[in-house]
Amino acid sequence: MNYLVSTEWLDKHLSKVKILDASWHLPNIKRNAIEEYKLNHITNSIFFDIDKNSNQNINLPHMLPSKIEWENITSNLGINNSDYIIVYDNSDVFSSCRVWYTFLYFGHNPELISVLDGNFTKWINEKRSTTKEIKKIIKSNYDAKENFQLVLNKDQINKNIINKKFQLIDARGEQRFLGLQPESRKELISGNIKGSKNLPFQELINKENRTFKNKKELISIFKKKEILIDIEMVFTCGSGVTACILGLANSIISGKKPIIYDGSWAEYGLE
Repeated sequence: MNYLVSTEWLDKHLSKVKILDASWHLPNIKRNAIEEYKLNHITNSIFFDIDKNSNQNINLPHMLPSKIEWENITSNLGINNSDYIIVYDNSDVFSSCRVWYTFLYFGHNPELISVLDGNFTKWINEKRSTTKEIKKIIKSNYDAKENFQLVLNKDQINKNIINKKFQLIDARGEQRFLGLQPESRKELISGNIKGSKNLPFQELINKENRTFKNKKELISIFKKKEILIDIEMVFTCGSGVTACILGLANSIISGKKPIIYDGSWAEYGLE
């Protein structure tokens, strides 16, 4: 299973795949992903707006849309069920992993969706093909099928505090997890979900080129955090984005699809 593809591989297949720029930034970063995309992006890529392409009927950030909404979103992006999709981003929070997860949730063939290893940073550093041209989209007719087992709600998270049927792993930084650093969303209290374990997503990434660490290294990191590889894991974070980085890492380790608490701390931390 190719959960990741290299910059070299994508450079050779630019015209044979659908490429999505899924850049997204935390509210306090003050970067505009769509405007940055308009100035420069990987050739043939299409912008995927994580906030816009989400559930607009709930007061939580970028929650999973409905099946009908997703079919409209992907059809308007010109994506077919048979397309091999490569997702990348130009973000500190590796938001491409969230879009990778969303396609899996809505039934896209796992062998036809990958994340670009190293993201836009590595692509630029290697002086590969970029443009400011916006790719013309031909509308498609995408057919989605939800896999409800890949998402959990707050009630299921609360029941697990007692039942302990799965491990809940939080991707936020240690200071936020411990409640020593305030949340970027002012309406949220600080802290973590009882019984959860902390694995900051940055620990899974090589600093020098923003690629994922290899399978052996990932297993070692999970074990150091006292996470049991063979026991079911569910991932959470601030708002459901960086949880998917942990989900991708676990897929590399185990071959399992990620299970995400979609509301994450944006829901659980509401006073």
